[in-house]
Amino acid sequence: MSDFTEIRYEVENRVATITLNRPERLNAFTRVMMAELIEAFDRVDADDEVRCVVITGEGRGFCAGADLGDAGGDTFDAGARGRDPDKVNRDGGGQVSLRIFESTTPVIAAINGPAVGVGITMTLPMDIRFAAESARIGFVFARRGIVPEAASSWFLPRLVGISKATEWCYSGRVMNAAEAADAGLVQLVPDEELLERAYALANEIATHAAPVSAALTRQMLWRGLTFDHPMQSHRVDSRAIQELGRQADAKEGVVSFLEKRDPDFSMKPSKDMPDVFPMWEEPDFS
Repeated sequence: MSDFTEIRYEVENRVATITLNRPERLNAFTRVMMAELIEAFDRVDADDEVRCVVITGEGRGFCAGADLGDAGGDTFDAGARGRDPDKVNRDGGGQVSLRIFESTTPVIAAINGPAVGVGITMTLPMDIRFAAESARIGFVFARRGIVPEAASSWFLPRLVGISKATEWCYSGRVMNAAEAADAGLVQLVPDEELLERAYALANEIATHAAPVSAALTRQMLWRGLTFDHPMQSHRVDSRAIQELGRQADAKEGVVSFLEKRDPDFSMKPSKDMPDVFPMWEEPDFS
């Protein structure tokens, strides 16, 4: 949409595409981009016609990390950038990651080029990450004198294991996409097939998955990573199955299967999500 300046937001065939759009800077991350990404995901979740999201980068990069060009050595100094140094200022990448985590819509990353720093950590709460064979990935924070951000210290070990996460973060080296794929972080795709593969999966989700089912499943899988016993998942599963099993989408899912046709699901995530477990509380940063 035209009111965004550093991203593009488009919806077609029930799939939203969010394109990081600073190609002259390899789509480097700024506070403006942060705010626009959060707003874009607010739009996604408010629009029940959107069934899936694809996020990619304009030009030859996905996202080169934080834009270091303007503030130079003061890039990560909150006080030097006019923020209150006497309180904890929320990390911008973390605000984006947490908004994506909370989304009720499946999210697919199409990593079309370099994804470094926040350029890769923002993808960790996305559900599926496709990466072009030519893409380069780096958790470079130690080489910049800072630490992993965007809640990646929570996400990354859960995705690739603690040993691989520490290797990548301690070294800060930039790796090829094949190494990331070997560790299970991304799925490797030939460059020329990247968007085709991402949209094929997005369209499959948009056509065949009940939106409320997908939204609730997304939350169950991610939040279940914190459970310390499978009985906790069993309780959530049981409540969700009982609640959704009596609703219109469950009936439509069975009837459409028996009639060998595409389903026409009527339930909407914006108003029909069952309350099977409490939402997490946000920490107080004051």
